[in-house]
Amino acid sequence: MKKITLVLVLAILPFFGFSQSLFDKYESMENVGSVVINKSLINLMSSVHVDGVDKETEDFIEMAKSLNSLKVFITEDKATAKDMSVSVKKYLRTAKLEELMRVKDKDVNVKFYIREGKTPDHVKELLMFVTDMGNLDINVDGRKFETVLLSITGDIDLSKISTLTNKMNLPKELNKVNKEE
Repeated sequence: MKKITLVLVLAILPFFGFSQSLFDKYESMENVGSVVINKSLINLMSSVHVDGVDKETEDFIEMAKSLNSLKVFITEDKATAKDMSVSVKKYLRTAKLEELMRVKDKDVNVKFYIREGKTPDHVKELLMFVTDMGNLDINVDGRKFETVLLSITGDIDLSKISTLTNKMNLPKELNKVNKEE
């Protein structure tokens, strides 16, 4: 009986870490820029007491307390961008995320996906995938990015997402994310 239990645990274990390990491979790639903020840093940032903060900063600190991680991966390499696209498609099939919104502006495609949360205005995961940016005339320190992958996990209040985008300089398209639309 113990052997059967051990085999079952070992068989199920990879599914619990699947969402992290699938995108974490991009952290070590030379042609991928990444920012990964984990729960420990989020807790540290949100525990800092600052007197006289404005309402937006208070909202940001409150929202940050409910996050588990924030991961951003960017690349200008077309082959890596294609691999990211394959990984996102694979992840979407297994992670039970639903497409929330698509934005197409010129050649750039922005897609938002969510995993249901405890209430209709809260989600457990928000995934944003931006492709075909290489055709834009946008240069960041001499780099022309092709693809951006953003993953935020935790208890995300969609009504306060604009606070997060403003304070962390995230793409403004996130402000349009609202499950009611």
